Amino acid sequence: MSATGTTPISDLAPQGDDLTDYDHAHMTLYLRLFDAAESGASLQEISQILFGIDADKEPERARKIYDSHLARARWMTEHGYRKLLEGGNG
Repeated sequence: MSATGTTPISDLAPQGDDLTDYDHAHMTLYLRLFDAAESGASLQEISQILFGIDADKEPERARKIYDSHLARARWMTEHGYRKLLEGGNG
């Protein structure tokens, strides 16, 4: 189980211009991650709280998950939300 519920967190967030089931399942994660990054939370804090990963023990994995999901969170705030409001996936 992930920090966000029952849908596991992948090491890489989706890429591309379509909303996915993964995006829908992890919307809260994206919002929390975006907020934490904007407020200056450390990689260690974010990794532990949001991803359930010890960044000191798995630094490369923590960085990969963080970077991937933060990029997707930013995409959601810039583009994905429009698709969400339109009610579509494409």
